[in-house]
Amino acid sequence: MGRAGEEIARRYLRSCGYRIVGRNWRCRFGELDLIARDGDTLVFVEVKTRTRDGFGGPEGAVTPRKRARMIAAARAYLREFGADLPVRFDVIAVRPGEVTLYRDAFQVEDVL
Repeated sequence: MGRAGEEIARRYLRSCGYRIVGRNWRCRFGELDLIARDGDTLVFVEVKTRTRDGFGGPEGAVTPRKRARMIAAARAYLREFGADLPVRFDVIAVRPGEVTLYRDAFQVEDVL
């Protein structure tokens, strides 16, 4: 289910004009589902796929702990590959027949 949701999210982002530059990038802090360019912005995207909305649905699964791990992984990615671009964190919620994109879903300051 997770891989299928990531593929749906990837296609959706491309239809919105994003250019995918990485998928499932792993480091000791965790995994970045998708890494994309949206114009001049580097976007780290968390994809959450659910078949039901129990426990807050897919959006509810992006907890403060998950956000902190994403930020740590994004910092590791930037150290390894470098990028002199603004950075943003997006979340995509995938449900049967529905994709919701939350642009700029959280800020680094929200987690600290």
